[in-house]
Amino acid sequence: MNFEKYPFEKLNELLVNVKPNEKYELSALTIGEPKFETPEFIQKSLKENTSFLQKYPASAGLPELKESMINFVQKRFSVTLEMEQIIPTFGTREALFNFPQFALFEKENPTIAFTNPFYQIYEGAARASRAEVIHIDLTKENDFKAKLSNEEMKKCDLVILNYPNNPTSAEMTKSELGDWVKKALEFNFILVNDECYSEIYFDEKEKPASLLEASIEVGNRQFKNVLVMNSISKRSSAPGLRSGFIAGDASILKDYMKYRTYVGCASPVPLQKAAADAWNEESHVEGFRKIYRENFKIAQEILGVNPPKATFYIWLEVEDELEFTKKLFEEKHIKVLPGSFLGREGIGKGYVRIALVENAEKTKEVLTRLKDFIDG
Repeated sequence: MNFEKYPFEKLNELLVNVKPNEKYELSALTIGEPKFETPEFIQKSLKENTSFLQKYPASAGLPELKESMINFVQKRFSVTLEMEQIIPTFGTREALFNFPQFALFEKENPTIAFTNPFYQIYEGAARASRAEVIHIDLTKENDFKAKLSNEEMKKCDLVILNYPNNPTSAEMTKSELGDWVKKALEFNFILVNDECYSEIYFDEKEKPASLLEASIEVGNRQFKNVLVMNSISKRSSAPGLRSGFIAGDASILKDYMKYRTYVGCASPVPLQKAAADAWNEESHVEGFRKIYRENFKIAQEILGVNPPKATFYIWLEVEDELEFTKKLFEEKHIKVLPGSFLGREGIGKGYVRIALVENAEKTKEVLTRLKDFIDG
């Protein structure tokens, strides 16, 4: 299979001959990995359950883990799921990669559409599925919101949305997501929303909507053709737990569950038990949101950028993203990710992605350095 190089590999190649200013400590604003310690109660749960390492984990996941995820969906989105409407996954990355292969396997000439710029796994899944790709271009002109023509939708077998969006931080309303649900039913394609940033929001009155909520809103209460994926990684600062889920259409999930028994990606039991505790607890998540909220307040004061409603990314418009990235690394020892590494067909050019995943003190120092560079 001919996979594209990962964005971080491209970044390393871009900077390989650039000598950074070692007057400054390296600040990497590139990867969406929270730099905060995983809460103690989660670590304690993991340590207390190491005796379960003697057991093979079931592919379907522990009932208590599924119940904790169902409880999360109920509390957060007021959506009631049955056990057959949710499957725990080994994070969302593995499901985003193998679900399209499962869903498109029997299609003679499969077509997948996904938002552009994108999380690299979407493209990898398309190539592994030998699928034709339709890019859903997100631009400043369309407010970074996903749109396709009816003619394009007629061709689709699978559509992957990502809201709140990485890297643009854009959101779609429940009504806008509902319009996508209607189209998925009208043109009979599977619609997935990657919602792993749904819990990094900053206004309790404007929480990001779930595609599951939107599906119910338009009368599709059984979630026909509709699935969501979510993860604990950003929510609980616990990417190492590899705990995610896929939820929605039970008829699709029934066959996907059978497929997963052959994939061999079940999470170890100690991780599942710790993840169940994490999914059931909310106060620690508000603690992280408070940090990100403060980081964006700092970014607004220093860079003059408007804080997004969700995610921890700044999608910063620049003149030449490659030159900007190289010069910033050379002069200020700061790494950012060129937007063109995250998009195709010219989408992402003229932008860099900045991840605000450090504490407020570090964020203020590095953004001041960045501002000095911009003002140059």
